[in-house]
Amino acid sequence: MCIVGKNKLLELIEKYKIIYPFDYNLLDGDGYILTVKEETTLNYLEHQNLLSYEIVFTPPQYVAHLTAKSKYGRMGLSFLNAAKVHSGFVGRLALELVNLSNDRKPITIKRGDPFMHIELITREGEPSPYMGEYQFQYVSEDEKRMYIPIMRQVFPNFDELAKTWLKNKPTH
Repeated sequence: MCIVGKNKLLELIEKYKIIYPFDYNLLDGDGYILTVKEETTLNYLEHQNLLSYEIVFTPPQYVAHLTAKSKYGRMGLSFLNAAKVHSGFVGRLALELVNLSNDRKPITIKRGDPFMHIELITREGEPSPYMGEYQFQYVSEDEKRMYIPIMRQVFPNFDELAKTWLKNKPTH
């Protein structure tokens, strides 16, 4: 298991659109900095989900690891969700936050703010794409259509898996 370096990350972005849209200026060492989709204000002790602006696709031979930019932790934001993105996942990430600031004041995160580091880590074993209920979360139909051919390319049995996924998808 190892962290994917910048040159390999750029190759994966070009080949599989692992970050879309991609901004070269947001490359950070061996990772990428995801930004915020919509401005959000959290009052003291309030819990909210914050969405990444970028769509993330984790190819089958990788998992992604997330860490928050430290400036938000220093403000008093606590991150509640696991810091892993499964192989085969496609979608915008929902980051679960709570405001625990010592001064008990609201914290505002603006649209486009750099927010979360994402790093790819190699995995071993047979690939098996994530097909849970959050597959393609917060993506438009056009964005979904952009990723289906990529999924078919990297997962030869994607159509069979997609049928299973559709059966298991909740109907809210």
